[in-house]
Amino acid sequence: MMDSSAIQEFVNAHQRLFVLTGAGCSTNSGIPDYRDALGNWKRPQPVTFQAFMGERATRQRYWARSLIGWQRFGSAQPNDAHRALARLEEIGKCEVLLTQNVDRLHQEAGSTGVIDLHGRLDLVRCMGCERRIPRDELQHAMGRLNSGWLALDATDAPDGDADLERDDFSSFEIPGCTHCGGILKPDVVFFGETVPRDLVGTALEHLERADAMLIVGSSLMVYSGFRFVQAAARVSLPIAAINMGRTRADEVLTIKVEDRCETALAFLL
Repeated sequence: MMDSSAIQEFVNAHQRLFVLTGAGCSTNSGIPDYRDALGNWKRPQPVTFQAFMGERATRQRYWARSLIGWQRFGSAQPNDAHRALARLEEIGKCEVLLTQNVDRLHQEAGSTGVIDLHGRLDLVRCMGCERRIPRDELQHAMGRLNSGWLALDATDAPDGDADLERDDFSSFEIPGCTHCGGILKPDVVFFGETVPRDLVGTALEHLERADAMLIVGSSLMVYSGFRFVQAAARVSLPIAAINMGRTRADEVLTIKVEDRCETALAFLL
């Protein structure tokens, strides 16, 4: 394991970094991550696409928890890791920033060349007519229909929801799409759902132009992100990672620094 100076040397040595970020980039903004230092789940796995679409009870539980969690998630602010990566783009060393996060904090920090691999939680999508609305608009609608739930509190969870544990969610009312009455779903990729091919294709085009890869705050246990490390390794791109604990790519890494993201990237600020 190396110290943070190795990341500075790595960045200085390359001009077109393909940056891949994960949950560890946002923990200092108050958004929990998913896995422990060994890459194992800290909590039950998130709801699957199939369960969300197939069971009204699952949607009631999801949106009730989201009503509570969004009150804090929606007001999260970028931290120094986000600001450092925005600076990396500003000095012309970032080919692209591919994030597995759905919090849009990279954009708030000033990054513009961002691909949201797993979508964005600040939008809600109608699964019937494909209309998108701001998440805040749905928050207000759910609050009006479920005013008694707004007083509840629970520990924050990684996906903008909260660990609201109760046996009965059947009284929670979910608004439908105001245009067609369809099912509303966060505009993010759920487990069991496929990342859009055009996003993957665009990211791979950027990877072809990159001269190195920098992984920030991801264990890479989810294949949707790990595939890009595999692609980089196949063409022998140098790969550096900042992550607290094991990653799925440890054996192909050129450099690995086990430190907080904002600490390892502090030289950029």
